[in-house]
Amino acid sequence: MISAQTEWKRVKDALKPGTLAAIPYGESFEHIVEGEALTFFHGGWGKIDAAASSQFIISEWSPVLLINLGTCGGIKGRVQKGEVFLIERTIVYDIFERIADAEEAIRHYQTEIDLSWIGKSVPAGVSRATILSADRDILPQDVAELVRKYDAKIVDWESASIARVCRLNRVPCLILRGVSDLVDARGGEAYEGNMAAYQAGTESIMPRLLEALPEWVKLFRHKNG
Repeated sequence: MISAQTEWKRVKDALKPGTLAAIPYGESFEHIVEGEALTFFHGGWGKIDAAASSQFIISEWSPVLLINLGTCGGIKGRVQKGEVFLIERTIVYDIFERIADAEEAIRHYQTEIDLSWIGKSVPAGVSRATILSADRDILPQDVAELVRKYDAKIVDWESASIARVCRLNRVPCLILRGVSDLVDARGGEAYEGNMAAYQAGTESIMPRLLEALPEWVKLFRHKNG
């Protein structure tokens, strides 16, 4: 499952699918990875389409594992551009509750991803991390508070929705995100119309995630027979 349009384009450029099928959220195609016929889906960006397309995929295809490959923003000074992270916990941070306790609502939507099938070690070049998700890019003025409250390192728009839907359906999920651009209290390098910075990061990250995919498929197959 690929979320953003730019990410999906990079995947198609790399894998060059012959036949594309239409789904409500975009396109899909099959591709053989490590002897397994995997179906690649464009799920759409943002929490709404990420949740809806995850449920659609699970309901229609009953996957034994849902894999999400994509990019994320990173907090400058805490991560490096191009770093790849295995997501083990997600937090929805853009909940503004005025009737009850906002922190309780944020805790309610926090998801711990069951990665017991992976074991203690991860492939080289990958680190475990918590990711913060919101339906907005991170605001520079919020950086310090998000670091203080959540030890924030990486942020995106979709991971929390994908992880929650998978957990509710009891479907294992694997979320891998690479840092495409950095943000700090002074601003973001891809902000103010500098889409080229995000696109360049995506062009670098997506092929690397695809190249590593056979190793993850082998690991899941080994652990699950």
